[in-house]
Amino acid sequence: MLDEIAHAGPEHLDAAFVAGYDRKQGYPTFDDDTDALLSHGLDTESTIVDIGAGTGRFALAAARVFKTVIAVDASPAMLAHTRSRVAAEGITNVVCVQAGFLSYQHPGPPADAVYTRNALHQLPDFWKVMALRRIAGVLRPGGVLRLRDLVYSFEPTDAGDVFDRWLARASGDPASGYTAEDYAEHIRTEHSTFNWLLERMLDATGFETVDADLSGAVFGAYTCIRLPSH
Repeated sequence: MLDEIAHAGPEHLDAAFVAGYDRKQGYPTFDDDTDALLSHGLDTESTIVDIGAGTGRFALAAARVFKTVIAVDASPAMLAHTRSRVAAEGITNVVCVQAGFLSYQHPGPPADAVYTRNALHQLPDFWKVMALRRIAGVLRPGGVLRLRDLVYSFEPTDAGDVFDRWLARASGDPASGYTAEDYAEHIRTEHSTFNWLLERMLDATGFETVDADLSGAVFGAYTCIRLPSH
């Protein structure tokens, strides 16, 4: 079995990095994500599993909309940050679990949705497929997978030009954003894949993609429904 902590990225295991993680991420909002879930059959009684929960920003946002949120992360440092944030805000409907895509064991009835942001790319493609199979097993038939990640939606021959533009837009300040060195490290050592490969993985593991936003060339957002036949 793959060592998920070893593949989490060493920076995500570092409490000092985690403390500045939200600043580097740019404080994204999650209205688009909760709206996508609500528009595909979820309601205020739903249970959401957030895999690769990071510092818990989505988990806390979702907890204000849905009944139960399970925040899952392989990194002890990330999970400690989420737990402290949940406690500080007095939120009672977020459950924190230390696990990853390949080790999370879902308790109780199947979940209504799984959310994951910028985490699946930590796994090589074989293990992405295994992770997606396990996500399908967590969800009820008709449940929703909302997947955001670094996804390459360009032709292989265009990789050099796309990466040059991506690196040119990077932050010059490592404390306030991702630098060109950060992006280059991602390209070299992490496992982002082409959209046409990822979409085939989703098909093969029991999902129907109902929406895909690939407007950013290196980022993608998918809304997928877990088919009943799987």
